[in-house]
Amino acid sequence: MNMYQLLEKNVERNPETIFLVRENVNFKDFTDMVKARATTLHKMGVKNGDVIGVLSHNIPQFPLTLFAIWYLGAKVLLLDTNLTPIEYENMTKITGAKFVCAEKSFFYETKTFGFVDIEMKDEEVDKSLKAYPLKEEDIATLSFTSGSTGTPKVVPLTHFNLVSCSDNLEYLSQWLKPGEMFYAFLPLYHVFGFAVGFLAPLHFGMGILLQSTINPNAIMSDFAQYKPQVIPAVPKLWEIFRKKIIEGIKAKKKWGLVSFIMNNQKILRALGLGKLVDKVLNQIRSVFGGRARLLVAGGAATKPEVEKFYSQLGMAFVQGYGLTETVGPICCSRPLKKRVPYAFGAPMGDTECQIRNADSDGIGMLWARGKQIFGGYLNNEEANKEAFDKDGWFCTGDLVSIDKNGEYHFAGRKKQVIVLDSGKNVYPDELEGLFIEIPGVKSVAVFEHEINDKTVAYGVFSVEEGMTMDKLAAAIVEKNKKVAPYKWVTHFALTTDDLPVTSTQKIKHHVVRQWLMDGKYTNRHE
Repeated sequence: MNMYQLLEKNVERNPETIFLVRENVNFKDFTDMVKARATTLHKMGVKNGDVIGVLSHNIPQFPLTLFAIWYLGAKVLLLDTNLTPIEYENMTKITGAKFVCAEKSFFYETKTFGFVDIEMKDEEVDKSLKAYPLKEEDIATLSFTSGSTGTPKVVPLTHFNLVSCSDNLEYLSQWLKPGEMFYAFLPLYHVFGFAVGFLAPLHFGMGILLQSTINPNAIMSDFAQYKPQVIPAVPKLWEIFRKKIIEGIKAKKKWGLVSFIMNNQKILRALGLGKLVDKVLNQIRSVFGGRARLLVAGGAATKPEVEKFYSQLGMAFVQGYGLTETVGPICCSRPLKKRVPYAFGAPMGDTECQIRNADSDGIGMLWARGKQIFGGYLNNEEANKEAFDKDGWFCTGDLVSIDKNGEYHFAGRKKQVIVLDSGKNVYPDELEGLFIEIPGVKSVAVFEHEINDKTVAYGVFSVEEGMTMDKLAAAIVEKNKKVAPYKWVTHFALTTDDLPVTSTQKIKHHVVRQWLMDGKYTNRHE
């Protein structure tokens, strides 16, 4: 099956089911819109094998254009909206893109390719134009996973990869029901948003509520109006929502009572006070519209207290792990069992995982194999030799451990591991997980740096107003006591500015380090 056939399957099963919620468009009408867009692109010369770029926020024309490109047998180049013209020039040149369908706000003068308004009005459907008979091994999407200049890694994902990811998401079937609603505000050009905000709704025949901003006020307004059942978000946003909820309850001087009820709800129900518990929890759940049943986190580790908070509200909270090369989640947590904090779950569907070359702490490299994992980087034989072994296992580049429940824990990217002069390894994620618990710390980046010709673990802390160097230093000393001395962070910088992040709110460690070297962070403890 290819991606267009996956859409047709929904038309056969659920023709009247709403697919685009905000626009009130059902699967049947959406398919007609796809054929009209395909007619328009065909008249522009798009044909089988062409590469067409898509540069857009989460608007209806995004999925519409994807399917139209596939209808014609062409490939989609997914472009990040946060990049620069120089990067777009290089990406389109490397992939041979014919043109880029984009929102007008992204247009600029270029001689490398042409822009097409993604919000253009389409032609009348050409009924003689039929869907190209794509094979499952044909490339569906192209994404740049690291570096858009120099020698980048371009990930080609086939229709087989995408549909296999859709099939593996069946793991979530206990929460996802046809006709219900998926909230899609994570960018669709990113693999996490693409998998959970696009492939999952297609697999289960669900509607998607597209949102092009991550403004909390706009999101909360959507929750109140549309009441989605499934909400995916990056951990940072789950922390923000939790903080806002707690602050709102504290403002009413009711947090002590609410906290007591949440922590002791089983006992209270046993004592016949279930209605009181439900009343309190329902009031909090109403923030998300009152119908949210499944919350999904991905892109980074979620703090245990955040996961616990939402679970206590009666909503399933799952964490996923994946990469662009794996079409998003290949592992997913199991919320219905007692879990070890920070676990991101076990393999889903047909995916196999194994840890290789584990150290004395059980931390080793995660390798994976399965149908949704790509077959190799585009025109990059050197990278492919490093990424795959002779049996088809893919090296994720991530260091992990495994707990007694068979769930994996992220320890850090291999390329971010800090190798001290002693030869010992320090994993930034472990330390960042400790330091982010310090009151007043908004975010933190730990990375390898050199002080007086000595390699150290260096931290840059983004803090709230009022945090002083002395207060932070004292808090870091206390947190350092929880790990081996060789892991201690004794050199750090403080800033009230936000640290630079990616579109999925991951901190750009290399940028933070460069800014440190450039003198941007002057409030330093060295």
